[in-house]
Amino acid sequence: MTHLEHQFIDNRWVASASERRLAVTNPYTEELIAEVTAGHPRDVDAAVDAAKRALPAWQSLSGAERGRYLEAFAEALTRRRDELARVSSTNNGKVLAEAFIDLDDAIACYRYYARQARALDARQGEPVRLDMEGVEARCYHDPVGVVGLITPWNFPLVTSAWKVAPALAAGCTVVLKPSEVTPLPERAIAEIALEIELPAGVLNLLFGDGQGIGIPLCAHPDIDKISFTGSNRVGEAVMHAAADRTARVSLELGGKSPVLVMEDADPEQAADWVMAGIYYNAGQICSATSRLLVHQDVAEPLYAALAKRIDALELGDPLAEGSNMGPLTSARQRDAVQAYLAIAEREGLLAVRDARHRTLPDRGFFLAPTLYRDVPSTSRLWREEIFGPVLCARSVADEAEAITLANDTDFGLAATVISGDPERARRIGRQLKAGSIWYNSEQLVLPQTGWGGFKRSGIGRELGPWGLAAFLEVKHMVGPAGEA
Repeated sequence: MTHLEHQFIDNRWVASASERRLAVTNPYTEELIAEVTAGHPRDVDAAVDAAKRALPAWQSLSGAERGRYLEAFAEALTRRRDELARVSSTNNGKVLAEAFIDLDDAIACYRYYARQARALDARQGEPVRLDMEGVEARCYHDPVGVVGLITPWNFPLVTSAWKVAPALAAGCTVVLKPSEVTPLPERAIAEIALEIELPAGVLNLLFGDGQGIGIPLCAHPDIDKISFTGSNRVGEAVMHAAADRTARVSLELGGKSPVLVMEDADPEQAADWVMAGIYYNAGQICSATSRLLVHQDVAEPLYAALAKRIDALELGDPLAEGSNMGPLTSARQRDAVQAYLAIAEREGLLAVRDARHRTLPDRGFFLAPTLYRDVPSTSRLWREEIFGPVLCARSVADEAEAITLANDTDFGLAATVISGDPERARRIGRQLKAGSIWYNSEQLVLPQTGWGGFKRSGIGRELGPWGLAAFLEVKHMVGPAGEA
């Protein structure tokens, strides 16, 4: 069993000030695989102090120099790809094929922000076009400062890359708190920092829970910005803590995303895209398209196609070649989803597929992939984020009804539109209130395109140039034109 009782501070592994320990469980075997420190506010103080000391030298480096470290991160992850995919599968429960996709996404993210760091050099001091004669203005981009990064358990190494890479590219120094549920793959970030000789204090990694690390980190007076990905409940608490001292904040929160299937869609092809949008990672995706709006003319063939594909899903050992859905990541998450299934039973929802249609493995935090049809928009399952392999569907009479129901939500992270006419799909997508819209496609998340949502799905954007901008402050220098 692994013991993670030390924190990575100032390029050293130091004993945590906390004696409290948290269990880390393999979600397939249900066995204890590690113990991790719960963390302590004194750990936060030490990490923030280290990051603060490192900031002047790190931000004074050129973007090209910082980019070389980011390239080195990508190279190190590439070398350890096989090992880390297996660690992620074991700790998180996702099937191995999905863990490999995660590693490739993280590698691509570090490479992308290496390029963005280099490009930042050319943007410093750019002249601004003015309407006033005799005056000049130049624009500069300075790092926000010391940043606290808090990441969730559903995509280890991916969501951390989305934050660490642009923060370092911008010239910020970092205190990273990964989820206490999946600490094992994230430990590699600190190990790689040592391997590539990242300057001391630039990246600090703290294991622990919200009480030990999360709350003290958000409240720390020397943290200039918090970037958080997770639940709305915790995100709102983060926002309150930041507001008390006007600290910068980026929030990537919940979703209840729709998938719209028009009458001109091919039901078989549509079924593949619908499946990928809800049952990938056992439904533990903030962008999961968990509300299916299907035109009444193709509803029955689509439900039949989905039932066939759900029946074909192999639930089992995440490391086994034949498995294509693993367990949920924790017993707590399994129980939370089961509570919604109990609500569905009380509401009398009609299941096309649920636990009655399959036998689950004897061990592991598994849930049967579930599909309800004809779900009213008043149902809690229709309106609340479930974060599990549960798809709620209802038919619509026309395009206008589909758009209205799609937008009738507190969230606005993502959506998918499926139509035989790509132009129509794009036109519908422009009317949806969400940050990422896919049309006639699975959910492609690319380093170059922004990630974030409307409404209660969060504040700000990650990825793309917007992800870098989230860690930069804009400065303008204005004075007489032509002076040396």
